[in-house]
Amino acid sequence: MAADVPSMTTAEIRSAFLTFFEERGCKLFPSSSLIPDDPSLLLANAGMNQFKQYYQGKKTMREIGATSCQKCVRTNDIDIIGSDGRHASFFEMLGNFSFGGVSKEQACAWALELSTEVFHLPIERLYFTVFTDDDETFEIWKKLGVEESHISRLGEDDNFWAAGPTGPCGPCSEIYYDMGEDVGCGRPDCAPGCDCDRFLEYWNLVFTQFDRQEDGSMPELPHRNLDTGMGLERMSAIMQGKSSFFDSDVMQGLIGLGEEISGVSYVSDDYEGQSRSLRIIADHARSVDFLISDGVLPGNEGRGYVLRRLLRRAVFHGRLIGIEGAFLGRFIDKVNELMGDAYPELLKNVSLVKGIVDAEEERFSGTLDTGRVYLDEALGGLADGAVLDGATAFKLHDTFGFPIDLTVEIAEGAGHAVDIDGFNREMEAQRERARANVKGDAWGSFNDVWTELSDSVSATEFAGYEDEELEGAKVLALVVDGERVAHAGAGQKVEVVLDRTPFYAEMGGQMGDAGTLSAEGVRLTVGDTKAHNGLYAHSAVVEEGELAEGAIVNAAVDRHRRALLRRNHTATHLLDAALKNVLGDHVNQAGSLVAPEHLRFDFTHFEPLSSEQLAQIERLVNDQIFAAKPVVTRVMAIDEAKAAGAVALFGEKYGDVVRVVSVGAEEHPFSRELCGGTHAANTAEIGLFKIVSESSTGSNVRRIEAVTSEGAIAYLEERARMLDAAASELKCRPDEVAGRITGLQKELRETSQKLKNALTGGGSNAIDDAIAHAEDLGAYKLVVAQLEGLEAADLRNVWDTIRQKLHEPVACVLATVTSKGQPALLAGATDEAVAAGFKSGDIIKQIAPLVGGGGGGRPQMAQAGGKDASGIPAALESARAALSA
Repeated sequence: MAADVPSMTTAEIRSAFLTFFEERGCKLFPSSSLIPDDPSLLLANAGMNQFKQYYQGKKTMREIGATSCQKCVRTNDIDIIGSDGRHASFFEMLGNFSFGGVSKEQACAWALELSTEVFHLPIERLYFTVFTDDDETFEIWKKLGVEESHISRLGEDDNFWAAGPTGPCGPCSEIYYDMGEDVGCGRPDCAPGCDCDRFLEYWNLVFTQFDRQEDGSMPELPHRNLDTGMGLERMSAIMQGKSSFFDSDVMQGLIGLGEEISGVSYVSDDYEGQSRSLRIIADHARSVDFLISDGVLPGNEGRGYVLRRLLRRAVFHGRLIGIEGAFLGRFIDKVNELMGDAYPELLKNVSLVKGIVDAEEERFSGTLDTGRVYLDEALGGLADGAVLDGATAFKLHDTFGFPIDLTVEIAEGAGHAVDIDGFNREMEAQRERARANVKGDAWGSFNDVWTELSDSVSATEFAGYEDEELEGAKVLALVVDGERVAHAGAGQKVEVVLDRTPFYAEMGGQMGDAGTLSAEGVRLTVGDTKAHNGLYAHSAVVEEGELAEGAIVNAAVDRHRRALLRRNHTATHLLDAALKNVLGDHVNQAGSLVAPEHLRFDFTHFEPLSSEQLAQIERLVNDQIFAAKPVVTRVMAIDEAKAAGAVALFGEKYGDVVRVVSVGAEEHPFSRELCGGTHAANTAEIGLFKIVSESSTGSNVRRIEAVTSEGAIAYLEERARMLDAAASELKCRPDEVAGRITGLQKELRETSQKLKNALTGGGSNAIDDAIAHAEDLGAYKLVVAQLEGLEAADLRNVWDTIRQKLHEPVACVLATVTSKGQPALLAGATDEAVAAGFKSGDIIKQIAPLVGGGGGGRPQMAQAGGKDASGIPAALESARAALSA
């Protein structure tokens, strides 16, 4: 493609577009998160997503319109990415939007002005499409100086946008750039809309002006809306004289890194093989970095699955071009280098993003090797052109973590299709099994009544930060067994909604409060408090009297239980800060439970914590407790809170005004977080903090469980009691228990070794007996035996002893049951036995399935483990029969 426009970098194009519209009165908006507020969207996929409420009239703005550069992710065409120069999973959409403030004429004039006077695109290379019946836009382009031969009409599929069968809709007008005949199909009728690469659509103007009715009529909306989008990647290809956006500056920076790591060379017009893989890695790396930075974590459903699919596909294509070991972390660094200025959120959690990527890459690399062997074996067993069955594809997904599209890609490369319908049936069967195992949610069945109540009852006012007892609360509603009732009598379980309450409802991991509700002649015991659409439901039992809707009650929180909750909640903040201090800033909260008896804190990290790290964390928390730091709470604007260094939950959304809890009154306290829960007034109230356990809860997430105050004392008292009991059994003082146990362990090891020497050495009666029953096969002797009391590794010693005792060609097949109750097999042979046809690896492969296992090795020696020790006799008999035949 001939470059006949002044070159601009991607960053320059982005800046020029946004500046152009900001200067014309449009408000500049930053990109919204890839996690949209709209529950109907999985991921942000268009610039207009964040302006939906403006289009609906729920929000208004003073300015005539808006402009933004929106980060987007789409994976519906993931199989095509890398195979052409247009499709991508991650892309930036430059847009300008108006909600009645900009006319269609003005929008078209601006589009032409920006294209020709800012980007200096030759007007003779611009082509415009309009909707078939949109004479208005056709005439506007003509009046602006566009030749009629450069304007064409396309149908509803191409140039008409609709929100659905009914509702807002309107015509579109697209602007194309003629990339040149050399990249086209060569047909004389080639024009915008052709599938070839000649005409590249770079801007789409959507004029939402109609309101389609059920009868098909389309009256005009009260005001016309404007939604335009320019693909930044496509514009970068145009402005840099490239036929593919993969050849523009940002993508070439990433592809160049791929060349450096892999040693392969990129060919811009090669859309297969290694160049395709380099494009896929470059594209997917951007998506992975942006998704994790916006709070998405790898998973098996929803956004997490999209992320995992992209990450694993990138790893797979890295393997295809010869990259061994972890490499995506370097791509994350490169994406940040190229795009961090435009998207500073990429630079806020670099260690977290790279840690998640490294852990996921390492995990998948292992399963990729194992799964690939399984898939290759399955494909190798198929006839030419045969279809891989859905059950095999599902096992790859379920057992080895293979995304189905990866299985399809590998299978198609080997000349086989995959039974996708069969795979989907297996997936649905698994979902049904999962649903059948899920226990009913006692609160979930009440969704209907709470939805109805939220439409007619005002939200509950929480008054419990300072007060734990409130007089004069009004009963707004009563719910019994999921139904609204007028009154509840003695013995009934009821959920009570009050206009005001000191009871904290379960939120943010903190359990709801318990206590009592009372009035003259009426008393209820509250066991829990939960929130439903702003309504606080006090789950209670009527102990005496009858409670009616509209009654006035006194609400009293269980002070002791609340105190325990407050202490544990403040301790979680201290723990969060200590974890960041010890492990790094990549630590982010991934869930929590604040209960009266203990606390649980889940956080992002990629490996188990050492005992030294746990001790350091515990010490840091207790240092803050013993320092008697005040816990300071302030309500402030979200921007002020962030500027003050308040920690927000990773990926969480907050309102304009937030509650900030700081541990310490200094300018830079040990902990400062956005939090709506209840807290201790001073860290000294916590008393003591003790970690009980540290474990994994899943991919890249660790869990710490701990106790404080009364719980910590109870824990330590129980540990002291157990130590005293152990000392009594060992007949020593408590401070001598550890040494006594070390001595006993040493004695046990020495005794065990003596026993193994007796069982596996030259003096072993069991080995002598096995040799005595050896079968003479002519070329060599065969020893087949099951030996007791050995581990898998001990079988090698037995084989060494057999060779030493028999100074002649010999082979063996041995078995044992380990101390864990698992079967272990070994086959071994001298060189003479191997030459005579004994192949240890083949024997083990044959008999290992009989003990529920697998294994292999060299002809001279092979081993296997298994799960079913009862299969050992059959395995040994199978070996004997095969070798004696």
